[in-house]
Amino acid sequence: MKHFAKVVNNLVVNIVVADQVPTLDKDFYIEDDGTKFNPAVVGGTYDAVRNAFIFTKPFPSWTLNETTCRWEAPVAYPDASPDTKSYKWNESTKSWDEVIK
Repeated sequence: MKHFAKVVNNLVVNIVVADQVPTLDKDFYIEDDGTKFNPAVVGGTYDAVRNAFIFTKPFPSWTLNETTCRWEAPVAYPDASPDTKSYKWNESTKSWDEVIK
């Protein structure tokens, strides 16, 4: 089975799993074949120039990396390799806050 994204005005509005391209009138389907940077998700967009699905922008301060077609925070995620800390983005302070478990 293949995955197809129903795209209306560059917005992914539905994901369909089928053997072949759905042939419903007035619908535009793009195969999500794993070669388009990111998987298609409802609410994301499709950029025909880049042939890329792009996730919904998570925060206003984040910018799109033109090479990977992924959103990036203005500050890099902290390197938590030596320990098991995790962080969440704080849009108010434009920084990563440690998640206390």
